[in-house]
Amino acid sequence: MIRVVVSGSGNMGSQVLGTVEAQDDLEPVGVIEPLGEGPGEVTGPSGATYPLHADPAALFQAVSPDVVVDFTNASFTATLLDAAIASGVRPVIGTSSIPDEVVERARSGLAEAGLGGVIAPNFALGAVVLMHLAKVAAPHFDAAEVIELHHDGKVDSPSGTAVATAQLIREARGEDLAHPESQIEHVEGARGAQFGGVGLHSVRLPGLVAHQEVVFGGLGQTLTLRHDSTGRDSFMPGVLLAVREVMGREGLVYGLDALIGLA
Repeated sequence: MIRVVVSGSGNMGSQVLGTVEAQDDLEPVGVIEPLGEGPGEVTGPSGATYPLHADPAALFQAVSPDVVVDFTNASFTATLLDAAIASGVRPVIGTSSIPDEVVERARSGLAEAGLGGVIAPNFALGAVVLMHLAKVAAPHFDAAEVIELHHDGKVDSPSGTAVATAQLIREARGEDLAHPESQIEHVEGARGAQFGGVGLHSVRLPGLVAHQEVVFGGLGQTLTLRHDSTGRDSFMPGVLLAVREVMGREGLVYGLDALIGLA
């Protein structure tokens, strides 16, 4: 049995906890709530109760997990990663917009500790495939725009997936893409942001979950790639894959592409 702690008790955390509960080879053993005030208990979707703590190091010491799955926020995830590595716990991180310096600190820490870990911009396997296809298309088009659409409760923009997609496109292209600015901009910011010449646009609306569209443009043609997560359950196959994979790996895997044969 793989002993799993879930970091976060909101909608995504509850989804992860219920998914772990349903697996024959996984055992949920606790929940971290960074906004909590101390030890307590939380009831999972199955009706079982688990230790709840705001301090990851204290919970790790109390329940001795193998893996921690984190979908919280970037400011807390840095603390969680340090505590996990120090405690010999393998991290599976789905939090958006982790700074590069935190990723590199985790990479060196996991390598030194001989632990496996996964940090992924997106755990929906379809989104991972979309990013791979965008990388394949990038050398053949002069311009690209990424439109990401999320629920109105998402705190950051653009999404980590959108930024990672723009990075992949720029790297595959080998140079900045064409990104003409409007000569007249009637409303400031109408062209959105850009990374390496890739336009980035964020939409936040109630009713959405997580969606991304990549539009490439070339002479006389366009190519559009789109992925839609219509429910948080779309992320669960990727989470389960990562939880099982980190048990047999050493070092950090960034992105799920390496786990599904696309890297």
